[in-house]
Amino acid sequence: MLTAVDDALSKILAKPLTSRNALALERLAARRLKHGEPAFVADLGIGLARRHGSAPEFDGLFDRLVRLLAVRRGPGHVGQLLRLLAAAGPDDAERDRYAASVLAACQQPADLAVVFEDGPADGTAPEELRACLLHELVLRGVPVADTPGIAGWAASPHWRGHPLAALPLATTVVEREPGLPHYTVDGSSYGLPYWDPEDRHPAPRRDVGVPPAVETTTVATAALMATAVEDWAEDPEETEGRFEARTFTFAEPLEPPAVPVALVSLGLDCLAALGDLPEAGQETAFGVVAAEPAEVWQVLFAAASTGGAYVSGRFGAYGRLHAWRSLAALAGAPADASPGEVEEHVRGCAWYRFGAATPWFHRVVWDLGVLAVARDGRRLAVLAATTSD
Repeated sequence: MLTAVDDALSKILAKPLTSRNALALERLAARRLKHGEPAFVADLGIGLARRHGSAPEFDGLFDRLVRLLAVRRGPGHVGQLLRLLAAAGPDDAERDRYAASVLAACQQPADLAVVFEDGPADGTAPEELRACLLHELVLRGVPVADTPGIAGWAASPHWRGHPLAALPLATTVVEREPGLPHYTVDGSSYGLPYWDPEDRHPAPRRDVGVPPAVETTTVATAALMATAVEDWAEDPEETEGRFEARTFTFAEPLEPPAVPVALVSLGLDCLAALGDLPEAGQETAFGVVAAEPAEVWQVLFAAASTGGAYVSGRFGAYGRLHAWRSLAALAGAPADASPGEVEEHVRGCAWYRFGAATPWFHRVVWDLGVLAVARDGRRLAVLAATTSD
C-alpha cells in the first residue's frame, strides 16, 4: 500500500502517462525531494509502476526517480530508494548493478548501512544490490571490512556462493586508480584509458631473432581472456564489435627487444594487414609499449565496466570481476587460483600494450591491445578487441 498518499498524488496517478506528463512528474519529484520528501518520490514511482508500468514512458521516468534518490544526499533517501527498487521486481539485476554504482559514487558509506540491514519486505535490499554495492565501495577505497553496518554483511558466509565473493575486500596494488564514473541527476561521465588511434611510435628493430612458436590456444582459455570484452562482440547492439584472444609457446625464451617482431610473426587477425614495418626508429602507427600490470588492468576494467558504443557495460563490481578473470587468464593463472595466486602470476609476467592502423581495428575510441609474456619468456598471451559506433 502506498504511504503518505495525498490528494495531489492520487490525481497524478489517475492521469495517463504521456511524455509531457512524465517530464512534469520528474520536475515535481525533484521539487518534493528538495523540500525533504523522499517518501513522496518513492510513492510516486511505486504508484506509477502499478498503474502505468506498461506505458512506453514508464521506464525512463522510473530510472530518473531512481537517480534522484540515489544521487542526492538527505535523510531517508537511501531507504526510500530501496522501496522504489522493490517496485521494479526482485529479478532486475541490471538495475541493481546500476543503482549500486550510483549509490557508491554519491552517498556516504554511513548512509549506505541501511542497504545491508534486514527490514520490512518493501525495504530490504536484494542480495545482488548488496554484493555489487560492497565492491563498488571497495573500488572507491572504502574499508568495508571495518565500516559499521557493512562489515557484518561483508563477513557473513551466507553470500559466499555469489560470484563477487571471490574478490578481495580491499583493492590490490594492481587495481590502482580505477576509472570510475561521476554521476549527476542529469547524466554521468568517465574517462577512457584506451590508446589514441592517432598515436605514432618508433618502429621496432627487425634484425632481432624470434624463436619458433606454436599456438596453444584453447576455447576455454580464449573465453576467459576475453571476459572483459565479451560484451563488445556478443551483445546484439555491438554489431561492429570483435575480439581476438590467443596463446603461443616459443621454443626458446622471448627477449624483450624481440616482442614486437614476434607479435607480428604470429599470424594474428588483428595485424594481418599491417604490411612491412618501416626502418627502426621511424614513426609508425604500430606500437608495442611495455606497461605496468596496473595499466593493463585499467584498460580491462574500463572495457568491462563501461562497455562499448551501445552497451553500458557491467558497472564497477562486475567490471572488477571480469577484469580480474581476463588478467588471470592472460597471466596463465589456473582458473581456480585465489586472488593472491593470481597476483603472483601477474607480477611474474612482462606486460605490453599495442595498437596498429589495420582494417581490423576501428580506430575510433574502443581499441584494445594487450599481451603478457610469462616469467620464463616462452608463453605469450594476447588479447585484442575493437568496436565502433
